[in-house]
Amino acid sequence: MAFDRPDRARRALIRAASLVSLVLIWQGAAALARSPLLPAPTAVIGFVIAEAAGGDLLRQLGITLFRVAASFTAAMLIGGAIGIALGQDKRLNLWFDGWLIVLLNLPALVVAVLAYVWLGLTEAAAIAAVAINKIPTVAVTLREGTQALDPGLDEMARVFRLSWRARLLHVTLPALAPFISAAARSGLALVWKIVLFVELLGRPSGIGFAIHLNFQLFDLTAVLGYSLAFMAIMLAVEYLIMEPIDRYAQGWRRR
Repeated sequence: MAFDRPDRARRALIRAASLVSLVLIWQGAAALARSPLLPAPTAVIGFVIAEAAGGDLLRQLGITLFRVAASFTAAMLIGGAIGIALGQDKRLNLWFDGWLIVLLNLPALVVAVLAYVWLGLTEAAAIAAVAINKIPTVAVTLREGTQALDPGLDEMARVFRLSWRARLLHVTLPALAPFISAAARSGLALVWKIVLFVELLGRPSGIGFAIHLNFQLFDLTAVLGYSLAFMAIMLAVEYLIMEPIDRYAQGWRRR
């Protein structure tokens, strides 16, 4: 909406100023420390530019982003289907509630190790490990959202004799949009972290692998450089994709 633009511009300016202040604090700390253990942001940014020009940084970023997208999509589809099913069927929810609690509290390390042991050190194992860690959070969020839906919507669907597919596409999913958005934003933050961990544990490529390799070489400039590039992509996805989607999904609150 037009009257929202000044407010959005102000928020964007505040966020940019906040990030700039963080970089200035980092620069000041590096100047005081004068140690290779805390490289200055100028050195780290210089490394990022050089690695991007050489192509290695972009290649590693592309591999990691593919794993993030694949595991995120799988988790949203599977977790969403499970959550909606549990929210609509009380007996099913009672039966599988304990399963969800176990999966929610299962450490990511255990899931990753088991995936690599059972499926081998493969791409499928890495993606499966990340998706399995995210599926329970999506399922719980969508289950709670489904249980909170207005019963009148279901009655309306029955009165108009909508098929299960039409009911899902035109009644259930639109009503669950805020919950789907919340599950996506919180889940994506979890996926970012677990993908790096899984790459560090058992993949020969990706940002997590590059960070682990440079840690072994004790090259902290490279470690911070790859981390900075990854965080920049993460912030861009959050502010340019996820936040507008969430704002659209939550738009009914302002109507």
